Amino acid sequence: MKVFLTIIICKLLRFVGALLGKGSSKPGQIALRICPDILTRITLPDKVIAVTGSNGKTSTVGMIHYLLTKSGYSVAYNREGSNQLEGVTTMILSNVTLSGKMKKDILLIESDERYARYTFRYIKPTHYVFTNLYRDQLTRNGHPEWVYEALADSVYPGMKLILNADDPLISCFSADAEDVVWFGVNDITAGDNQITDTVYDDGAYCPLCKAPMKYTARHYNHIGIYECTACSHRRHDPDYAVTAVDLKNKKITVDGKFEITLSLDSLFNVYNLLAAYTVARLVGIEGKDAAENLSRYVLKNGRAVRFSIGEGKGMLLAAKHENSVAYDLCISVARNAPYKSDVMIIVDEISRKYFTTDTSWLWDIDFEYLNDENIGRVILAGKYVNDLMVRFSCTDIDMSRVECYEDLADAAEALRKGGNFTYVLTCFVDEKKFLKLVTAEEGQA
Repeated sequence: MKVFLTIIICKLLRFVGALLGKGSSKPGQIALRICPDILTRITLPDKVIAVTGSNGKTSTVGMIHYLLTKSGYSVAYNREGSNQLEGVTTMILSNVTLSGKMKKDILLIESDERYARYTFRYIKPTHYVFTNLYRDQLTRNGHPEWVYEALADSVYPGMKLILNADDPLISCFSADAEDVVWFGVNDITAGDNQITDTVYDDGAYCPLCKAPMKYTARHYNHIGIYECTACSHRRHDPDYAVTAVDLKNKKITVDGKFEITLSLDSLFNVYNLLAAYTVARLVGIEGKDAAENLSRYVLKNGRAVRFSIGEGKGMLLAAKHENSVAYDLCISVARNAPYKSDVMIIVDEISRKYFTTDTSWLWDIDFEYLNDENIGRVILAGKYVNDLMVRFSCTDIDMSRVECYEDLADAAEALRKGGNFTYVLTCFVDEKKFLKLVTAEEGQA
């Protein structure tokens, strides 16, 4: 009876919340108060797929959902991106019968990297994807190795771990694992215009023995083909691999034979695609079918949004504040564009969840890569425009190319007369503020 009442209350609260446009975590929070072990009393489907990591979770889960549904599976997943225990609880209870049985073929979970250990105390994924671990949100995550330790508590025997072979820290999860599948990008030359020599190097030392690390290829930051100079820690040969990359023509080849057309020409997007492709293969989808469907997939989660204002046109790329790698990769998209483009950086609010005015993370971003012949104007905007300006004053960028606007409306107006295509880089917390000032349309360049 307690389970029945908990499910009923959660479903009702979720329904009311949806009508009011409220968040999706509150119903689960209340359900857990009523019945703290409710998730252990639910009958789950045979396949429970989870995705975690610093970046790319939402995009990867969206792609996996698309591939699964295209292949005829019914899938429950946290579409709203509410990825902590309460939000996951809401999603699960919204998709079960009143007796507590999941109504879908597959349960797909996006999990916050810090809180996965709490969610998976109750639910054990059959397939567990780790995308990457980067410097991210210092105010809550500290160092990536601290996050690694937190994530390690979410791994249990019997899980199939799906690991990014090109991330030396993620690879450490394989040490005591019985069932590991690797995905990675092989040595490529078409990624030469990616950002590789960052202002810091989190791949300089082995995460196991702290000896110097040797790289034969870096795709970006610490992601690449590596080998410790002292111990046995090295990049594993991937089971599923990107074997060729042509970012200029927006195409990649997977496993040496399946071609995928990219909607966003970034190596970061390539890794998300590859993770989704790997999961699809593991659940029985043919490689040809997975590749064809990924070629048709268009991001619809606000990560890349076309916009126009007057004669000006551009694309907003969601780059997490307090995450330098996200900004570096968005900068590489502008650098790789087949046309000259302008770039706008918006920092109007640092965090949507934590009160902080810390802008030290700006010094980890390779803004120097905007000093490129393919980049025209650089527009700095938002309440933290002065912090941005101080950071830019320490680059080699010609400051006559840099414009500053504290007010976002003024920054948007600077685009109205047209000219170069503009890439706008900002976080989700500032994204909606900018999109209210322009005509937005979800899609890709």
